[in-house]
Amino acid sequence: MTRISTKYGFSSTASDVTEGIDFAGKRVVITGGASGIGIETARAFANIGAEVTLAVRNINAAAPVAADLRSSTGNPNIFVARVNLSDLSTISGFAAQWSGPLHVLVHNAGVMALPELERTPEGWEMQFATNHLGHFALANALHSALAEAGNARIVSLSSSGHLFAPVLFDDPHFNFVPYDPFLAYGQSKTASTLFAVAATERWARDGITSNAVMPGAIATNLQRHTGGLRTPLERRKTPQQGAATTLYVATSPDLEGVGGRYFEDVNEAAVVDHRGPDYTGVAPYALDPANARRLWDLSAELLAQGAK
Repeated sequence: MTRISTKYGFSSTASDVTEGIDFAGKRVVITGGASGIGIETARAFANIGAEVTLAVRNINAAAPVAADLRSSTGNPNIFVARVNLSDLSTISGFAAQWSGPLHVLVHNAGVMALPELERTPEGWEMQFATNHLGHFALANALHSALAEAGNARIVSLSSSGHLFAPVLFDDPHFNFVPYDPFLAYGQSKTASTLFAVAATERWARDGITSNAVMPGAIATNLQRHTGGLRTPLERRKTPQQGAATTLYVATSPDLEGVGGRYFEDVNEAAVVDHRGPDYTGVAPYALDPANARRLWDLSAELLAQGAK
């Protein structure tokens, strides 16, 4: 399988990668679309003509963001809907109200390095629940809408943090393993990549593919539990640069029918055999098809139990 290489790189912006792309008539859902790089992701989609729904926990806080996006882009089709990824009822409620096709689903929302072990009402560790299980539930709930689009893409935001940990299949919720904020975060972001592998394997026949992206180091509210962004200045990105890889993966004709891959700096990442000092590349355990299938089965089982 040839690694995808592009003319873009670290400094490319969402505007760069969408030049000449027309998304008029296409519909996009972005979780966490009203904060951080989610705003710039939404702006980039709006600028190329897409209908954009910001799926957020707090619709009151998102309303002025949506209004600003409508004004600044001239695109009136910016909507807000409530989705709390750690609350399954909001996910099913959102999906039940959705009508018609969905062309792009962006798994953008997330939490990072919660200092203390937090659990959902189901007993799930919060980072695994929010970053992976909630998105897994949302994608499954919207499967028919994605299939209706005929050529849909799911973009799953991972992180170089996946290099800190594989999925702890025997104890994903830290019932036995001592909780560590970055171990939990790493596990959840490995899961985000494995989702893309499994979703493509299962749903490509329905016209649905998924890829994982590492957006880069961008100073946002995501780092509120870590004392702020600690990445060296030369490795930091602006939100517009941070949205570039997502927009490329979601819109480029080069990725027609391509899924199950991990991209960083708007190129497919190299598979690495250890975590290097620059935290680049993708770990083989995050792309392993057997791990992806196992995680899918575990996730489905957990959601079935949570629904009871």
